[in-house]
Amino acid sequence: MPNEGSYEAALRRSNEIQADLDVGKTDKYTMLTGDRPTGRLHLGHYFGTLVERVRLQNMGVNTNIIIADYQVITDRDTTEHIQDNVYNMVMDYLACGIDPDKTMIFTHSAVPAENQLLLPFLSLVSEAELERNPTVKAEQEASGHALTGLLLTYPVHQACDILFCKGNIVPVGRDQLPHIEVTRLIARRFNERYGKVFPSVDGLLTSTPLLPGLDGRKMSKSYGNAIAISMTEEETAKRIKKSKTDSERNITFDPVNRPEISGLLSTAAICSGRDPKEIADEIGMGGAGQLKKYVTEAVNGYFAPIRERRHAYENDLDYVKDVLHDGNRRANEIAEQTLAEVREAMGMVY
Repeated sequence: MPNEGSYEAALRRSNEIQADLDVGKTDKYTMLTGDRPTGRLHLGHYFGTLVERVRLQNMGVNTNIIIADYQVITDRDTTEHIQDNVYNMVMDYLACGIDPDKTMIFTHSAVPAENQLLLPFLSLVSEAELERNPTVKAEQEASGHALTGLLLTYPVHQACDILFCKGNIVPVGRDQLPHIEVTRLIARRFNERYGKVFPSVDGLLTSTPLLPGLDGRKMSKSYGNAIAISMTEEETAKRIKKSKTDSERNITFDPVNRPEISGLLSTAAICSGRDPKEIADEIGMGGAGQLKKYVTEAVNGYFAPIRERRHAYENDLDYVKDVLHDGNRRANEIAEQTLAEVREAMGMVY
């Protein structure tokens, strides 16, 4: 048997969950996932996670999405634009098919009882266990920011997000599994120490390949290689037109040696449902100009209905606020209930 914390074990559990979902056994699963509101969501977010969230929601899984506003300050010194980012994130969710009647959308800062779980949870992990987390190390290095106490305890805070609503599945890529492992550890130790309150949590490994940015690097706002869901057709065309290519005229799909060309081909492929090599062969000696034209049409064609819906929400901010207020209200009810169970288990009811 593989070690319970190994990738092989995680993959086995993920496949078992997927098999359950495929035959309609959805009522035993509660999913939680979320995003930090540090800017606009882009195509990488859409194909990487949003499509999967909508799929799980529509299958009948109990779905919950947290907008992790407190986590913005793990590695930043300002909360400037945060309110605007949060509202825009809700618009993106709604435009992409998240249904607030089926999915609870809420923010960290609006749910005090959820954050209060951090105190007992912190007592269940050692400093060494927190410092070993590779994701925390990577995020700290990428930000160039000092390791704050909040960033160090980020995986524990994530455990609060998942466990307050008794979440037992989290859609993740392989690199996020260490976070899930911390949550599993905390749930198990709490249950052993105080009595069973929390479920066991598993990562639902997403099979979507990472969509590179337009230049072949990781898609990121800071690289200027991302297309935001909120961009207009004109802004999208401009971003693609400005993207770097190489000097070779013949278009080929070669991610290692031709990352910029291949990044554009990957974007066209995922939006058109075609194979990137096939698109490359078709364009051939048409060069970068023809490739960029193809990518622009593929992206704008795919996102036209999403952007049309998004435009309606942009003109109805009151509705967007209502969705968030209702999600926060529901999250508070659940969090209060879970916190009451925790206090009861710990003998802290006076």
